[in-house]
Amino acid sequence: MTSKHKREERKPKKGVYLLPNTITLCGMFAGFFAILSAINGNFLNAAWAIIIANIFDGLDGWIARLTNTSTRFGIELDSLSDLVAFGVAPSVMMYKWALSPFGRVGWAAAFLFVACGALRLARFNIQTGTPGSKAFKGMPIPGAATILASIVIFYYEFWTGIPEKNIFFPIITIIISLLMVSTLRYHGLKEIDFRERKPFWVLIVFVLVLFVLFVHPSTAIFIFAITYLLWGIIENIFLFAKRRKLKQMEQHISSEQHGE
Repeated sequence: MTSKHKREERKPKKGVYLLPNTITLCGMFAGFFAILSAINGNFLNAAWAIIIANIFDGLDGWIARLTNTSTRFGIELDSLSDLVAFGVAPSVMMYKWALSPFGRVGWAAAFLFVACGALRLARFNIQTGTPGSKAFKGMPIPGAATILASIVIFYYEFWTGIPEKNIFFPIITIIISLLMVSTLRYHGLKEIDFRERKPFWVLIVFVLVLFVLFVHPSTAIFIFAITYLLWGIIENIFLFAKRRKLKQMEQHISSEQHGE
């Protein structure tokens, strides 16, 4: 083999994989559409666009892993798409919908969501590929955006127009923002290996979830989103209590050994 052929083999391949990156761009477009809808006062459309962006976000990663087309370019593009669809879009939506009456506090809460989302993505990117638990450290930004979108969708299921000034909206926005940059453990679909055999009841639960979503999607999305929020908090409280109890037991055993 000549030196020319060797140089050609060592030369990195150029180009990108179209399928996963196109799906990622579809998610970014949904986020962009959500921003435009929020600016124009179509808040329900903005919320549903964020939900649709979430579907694309799950699909691109799943397809990239399934087809073995995951690349560094795709990871970086996915992060940029997430910042638009799940960072900027929800914050603009919440500000125009319910935070603007609070003045500085309102836009500060909206910016906090974007900033914490960006920090969450940056931390996730540098931790990708490191060994350890598959659970997320901090609430994933798609989950945070879905919670805010579900609140808007649930509101328009029963009411019309823009909600009255209510302290609940800046508080929930700030809480979710801080959960993204926290060290609390949150779960995601990436922990589920669909290639492995699962108990039969898992399939039954999946069918029930689909049934509820088809029957009453607005209420179902809101319930699932709030359950995800509360489940993460409750689980971490139990984990903290368990670790504290183990630490006390270790200290008790250590003191007994030193006392002998």
